[in-house]
Amino acid sequence: MPTLHVLVIDDEPAAREVLAAAVSKAGYSVDTAADIAEATAKLVRGNVDVALCDIQLPDGHGIDLLKRSRALDSDTAFIMVTAFASVETAVEALRAGAFDYIIKPVRHVEVLHRLSQLEALRGLREENRLLRKVVRANKPLYPFTSTGMRKVQRLVDRVAPSDNTVLITGESGTGKGVVARMIHERSGRRERPFIPVNCGAIPDQLLESEFFGHTKGAFTGADHAEKGLFLAADRGTLFLDEIGELPLLMQTKLLHVIEDKEVRPLGSGQARHVDTRIVAATNCNLSQLISQGRFREDLYFRLKIFEILIPPLRERPEDIRGLIEFILRANEGRRGTSQALELEPEAEEILLGYDWPGNVRELENVITRASILAEGNCISVDELPSELTKAVSLPNTAKIASAANGSLRIQRQMFEAEVVRRAINDAGGDRKLAAQRLKISLSSLYSKFSELESEHELPSDTGSEVPNLRHAKS
Repeated sequence: MPTLHVLVIDDEPAAREVLAAAVSKAGYSVDTAADIAEATAKLVRGNVDVALCDIQLPDGHGIDLLKRSRALDSDTAFIMVTAFASVETAVEALRAGAFDYIIKPVRHVEVLHRLSQLEALRGLREENRLLRKVVRANKPLYPFTSTGMRKVQRLVDRVAPSDNTVLITGESGTGKGVVARMIHERSGRRERPFIPVNCGAIPDQLLESEFFGHTKGAFTGADHAEKGLFLAADRGTLFLDEIGELPLLMQTKLLHVIEDKEVRPLGSGQARHVDTRIVAATNCNLSQLISQGRFREDLYFRLKIFEILIPPLRERPEDIRGLIEFILRANEGRRGTSQALELEPEAEEILLGYDWPGNVRELENVITRASILAEGNCISVDELPSELTKAVSLPNTAKIASAANGSLRIQRQMFEAEVVRRAINDAGGDRKLAAQRLKISLSSLYSKFSELESEHELPSDTGSEVPNLRHAKS
């Protein structure tokens, strides 16, 4: 699976290697550098996602390296490591474009938390980049066919023309950012900015400045005025992803902005009117956070004027085939070829039979990785991650072949079961339509599998021989 590539920059060999080992153990790809010269050579390659950079280096200042990286138009995120716990140093690093800073001695759990935040932010940005080109006012973003997502589509169409706040809930990777953009694109604000922000990825000390802006000289390092996210999204939509990550003080300020439609930039004594629509999203249980005293109940009800729950992908397997086709087409352009990408039947069967705990984002990552690994225009089982192939039982065609030494009756039953299963998949999970195409009754369709289960003691709760049957629609 794609992961962050981290560059650890520190002139102390022991500190550098210990931190690199901790990051590598957490599953990230790691490289190291001892000074600015070595780090620069590795940064110019363009494959570094995060730089963990000591501020004091033997051949210069870490902040100078950060500025040099920005001058190269690099999107590497810098986390500065400093032994000098001064506000001035921290602000200088953040204003130069650092994602955050950490004070020595470095706590590995703190570093891994920052990397997790950056990984989530990168996923959101990648999702927005991929989907921005596809979303249009009257077109569905993904080829949704399931009942659950058709309901989501209807809710989007109803709420989009209004200016009400919307709360989108669902597991991580289900496409909350996609739905937020759909709401914006179907609203009267579609020609104005849509600004997504991951609330958990902004350092606490910068939240108020980022949201509401600041005047020049409002604090040390504020050498120019910033209007902030609310004013940047004026007459447009501000998408607050992971709203549950906001600290309580910021929740209070956000509530006042939503109710009063005014923001007061830091350092300014004058409030400014804003007409910004709020669409929020979370994968947390906000009611539980309220009971724990970590989320304001009044803000929750203010956001929950209109709620849209996105079902996880495992509850809507009918959407998987269309999503696969969509992502394959998107990856054709990335490979620099006009050659159409295809899936071998065995690979497709594994993708259709997997539960996808990471939802649409995991599916997209798997197919993107497989597209890169594929030598020709066809993705085989060999290009899929081992955890998928291990989690999904062998394709039924292989099981039929393994029964070649069985009786004619057994082989006939297994062959019929495979034909019916494929008909159900081709019908998008619609069992009635599959039966009609096979010119058999619905009861006959079920009997093909009940016979097989009774004859061979197949576990009735797993559907190992019949993926997608028990969860398919009637």
